[in-house]
Amino acid sequence: MEQILRPIYQERASQESTLGVILVEKREKVSQITDTFDSVLLIITKENETPVFTKHYTYLDKKAAMHIVTEKQLHKWLLLGTNRKIVDWLFYGRVIYDRNEFMEKLKTELKDYPFYGRKIKMGMEFAKLIRRYMEGKVFFEEKNYMDAYHHMVESLHHLARLAVLENGLPPEVTVWSQVKQMEPAIYKLYEELISSDEPIDKRLELLFLASEFYIHSRTQDGALHIREVMEKQSSWTIQELHEQEELKNYSSNLEVFIEYLIEKDLIFINGVTTKSEGIFHRYYYVKN
Repeated sequence: MEQILRPIYQERASQESTLGVILVEKREKVSQITDTFDSVLLIITKENETPVFTKHYTYLDKKAAMHIVTEKQLHKWLLLGTNRKIVDWLFYGRVIYDRNEFMEKLKTELKDYPFYGRKIKMGMEFAKLIRRYMEGKVFFEEKNYMDAYHHMVESLHHLARLAVLENGLPPEVTVWSQVKQMEPAIYKLYEELISSDEPIDKRLELLFLASEFYIHSRTQDGALHIREVMEKQSSWTIQELHEQEELKNYSSNLEVFIEYLIEKDLIFINGVTTKSEGIFHRYYYVKN
């Protein structure tokens, strides 16, 4: 397939803004890594009219996808972990063009994995874990076991990704394969939830108990990023927190996360009087 695609990527490689080209080949009959395509061309550019530009091609019984991605968009995906396949492509794809060793440096950077990037990802995954766990518990207490089951499967996925991040690696699409090697106890929890012969309410009851331990032991690390951001000023309104550039990435999980950290004495509230008697503005702060 590379022979067929060569004119396409060579045309792009000749452009000054192109930084690197990676070819990803399908590894299985139905490959989630390549979205069922036989080949994927990832072309990284310094700049482009759109952050992501995609084209699809066919040749006889084969199909290929080309994604032209700006350097800025690529770094955003890597920082936030919002495109899981991109890590697989960078690690396992074959570099077929590299301007000024851009791809080589990027892969080295990924292997070294800067700690700052890990902190924000851990914070975001922990916030998602808290939301799913809390919502799952409400459904469980209401005896809506299937809804509770759904939320707890999701919470375990976030716990798994968090465990991989703690080990200094980016979570890949095959995150449970990673967790099986790194944190077999968490993998066992997941296995028990989805394959045990126990009644669903009993499975969930045991999982909530185990999850409390895993969440409690990770709270300090999970709160590290948001607390470091909040240390930049003495107190914050909720609107200021929503608008803070790094915390925007927490999206709809931010307020649930803050309330959880208040319960754990990691974020504190300062009441400021309003014009209405007995009503106070809530300001949030952290202690150094």
